[in-house]
Amino acid sequence: MNRAPGRLRFDHAPVVTHDERFQRGRAARAALPRSAHGRYEADAHRDPLGVLDRQHETRLPDLVPLRVARMLQNPFAFYRGTAAIQAADLAGEANTGAGVVLCGDAHIGNFGLFASPERSMVFDLNDFDEAAFGPWEWDVKRLVTSVVIAARSRGATEAQTRRAASLAAHAYRDALHRSLELDVTDRFFQAAVVQGGRQFGKQTQKLVKAAVKSSEKRTSARVIARITETADDGSLHLIESPPRLTHVGPEIESRVAEVIDLYRASVTPDVSLLLAQHTITDVARRVVGVGSVGSRCFIVVLTGPHGEPLILQLKEASDSVIHEFGRAPKNPISGVNPDTFSANHGYRVTANQRILQAVSDPFLGHVTFEGYGFYVRQFRDRNVSFEIADMADETFEDYAYACATILARAHSRSPDGAFIAGYIGRGTAFTDAVIEWSHAYADQSLADFEALRAAVVAGRFESAPLA
Repeated sequence: MNRAPGRLRFDHAPVVTHDERFQRGRAARAALPRSAHGRYEADAHRDPLGVLDRQHETRLPDLVPLRVARMLQNPFAFYRGTAAIQAADLAGEANTGAGVVLCGDAHIGNFGLFASPERSMVFDLNDFDEAAFGPWEWDVKRLVTSVVIAARSRGATEAQTRRAASLAAHAYRDALHRSLELDVTDRFFQAAVVQGGRQFGKQTQKLVKAAVKSSEKRTSARVIARITETADDGSLHLIESPPRLTHVGPEIESRVAEVIDLYRASVTPDVSLLLAQHTITDVARRVVGVGSVGSRCFIVVLTGPHGEPLILQLKEASDSVIHEFGRAPKNPISGVNPDTFSANHGYRVTANQRILQAVSDPFLGHVTFEGYGFYVRQFRDRNVSFEIADMADETFEDYAYACATILARAHSRSPDGAFIAGYIGRGTAFTDAVIEWSHAYADQSLADFEALRAAVVAGRFESAPLA
């Protein structure tokens, strides 16, 4: 290879610049005007209850009635469990064609506090079961719609609901531009440390401080003290609380050590060495969330050399609704192993989580067991979710603003973040449109909620008592 002194030539295509992607976004307005995002039209053949039926086919049958019951608690709980229905509806809509790594289920209940490896408290996205590569608009619409539905569930007036939705939409736009002003390396290492919420109102600051204080109790040691009992031989065992927590059968129990060894191969060497100094103490099946009820989920109790507990959660990962119901193409993501990514949805979840979060759980890993993909994480690491229904109006608006800001930062990590900024611009054409769409889709979601309730009365779906 001939080259001038001090110069290197690499045989690969140059990276598309920020300005080029930005201008492509601006040009995309001609093909899809931003105002077009304001129109929601229900497909005449949409079948929301059929989508739930399809999901239930792969769930544990004895837990499906509990999932239905949790979804029927209120319209916001229903919306939390219907990422698949919304993905199916979005599949029929036009989009700009620009893709990013998505959360896939970016409603405002999927954000919260947790401890970083350095033990600082951070606020970030905290659910990645549906994370995938897909149209950026889908995350934005799911987020703003969740603000509308949550506001209505809290008894907000129409004016208050629109104000909260507007704050979220504008926060996404503005935070995206701010994030993209940073060099790409700085963008990937933006801090997400919680500092008492000082940029927000006094009520919000008080809530954040209380949540950080509460997080000190959400540790493996605290959980162990609450959900275990001492046997005659002095060992600790989990206390069953069906259906929320039940022991597994001997066929699974006998293979837990094998599963943990396979999982250790997916984490960094230091974490693998740390895990090697723990003994498996117990394992149980656990019911989690709203949309996830019925999927296979286990907690494994490990004990360290001083008797200290560590709890890991193994949660089933199936195909993302972005692909299964949204029919988004499964494009490869730069930086991940394409073979493992396609074969193991647990790897899909963990890879996308590390891309989207500012900082992730060091115990994050994946494993395949009995033909199912799982991702693994620490069960309690000072993680705290906020009770949206109990928030003051000012705090709810601050919270919606914060969630939208975090989502924008996550999207800005993908190369086409600049495309989004160019397409949205700094005005209100896109934000006004997405606010209108979200109000219309909130009405649709409420109608679907009523349809599910009617289907339970008619006997099509079974609903179990809430646990």
